[in-house]
Amino acid sequence: MKIKAFLWIGIMFVTMPSVRASEPILVASDNSHAAPVTDCLQPPVLVQGEPRECKTLVARMAELKIPAVSVAVVHNGTLVWAEGFGVRGSDGKPVTKETLFQAGSISKPVAAMAALHQVQTGKLSLDADINQALTSWHIPPSTLAPGATVTLRELLTHTAGMTVHGFPGYAAGSPLPTLIQVLDGTKPANTAPIRIEKIPGAEWNYSGGGFTVMQQTLLDVTHESFPS
Repeated sequence: MKIKAFLWIGIMFVTMPSVRASEPILVASDNSHAAPVTDCLQPPVLVQGEPRECKTLVARMAELKIPAVSVAVVHNGTLVWAEGFGVRGSDGKPVTKETLFQAGSISKPVAAMAALHQVQTGKLSLDADINQALTSWHIPPSTLAPGATVTLRELLTHTAGMTVHGFPGYAAGSPLPTLIQVLDGTKPANTAPIRIEKIPGAEWNYSGGGFTVMQQTLLDVTHESFPS
């Protein structure tokens, strides 16, 4: 079976069980770039010779019980269309393109592109010990993988054997930890220290903690703040 093409659509969403998803409020414009998203949303993988499924965004939201979605279309490096769909909460207020969503792990491929740009410019290496690039913090030695070193390639592909699957976030108004506190799992961080728990390169294991190490690496290499 030959895979013909991949179609990627970046959608940021939140799940709010108390809101009815069967009747989302649409706020779309008549921009020509909207139609492929609003009128004919295709699956992420298109297989040659098989019929192409085509669903409206409204139908897909109802099917997945998603009450709110924010969509942006980038063409040739330019944002050409953005819109919000659905409702923000039980008050029924519609989502607009200015509504803020928690991006979560959708930010990972964007951050990965930033890291690869540093590889392209020669400031980082995909296969060198990441501790050589880190200056303000270093991955501590691990008793579970003695002598192990971690590379950027492994961090980006979730094969670095790092701890901390994901992050629960922090309530509004609560103290926020620094990145170093998150890496070391010290208060007010609410997650465990990010450490090597398996031999790097041995297996795939999703690790938001590994991407946090990559974030600190970019800060140390570029000496610029990380967008939030």
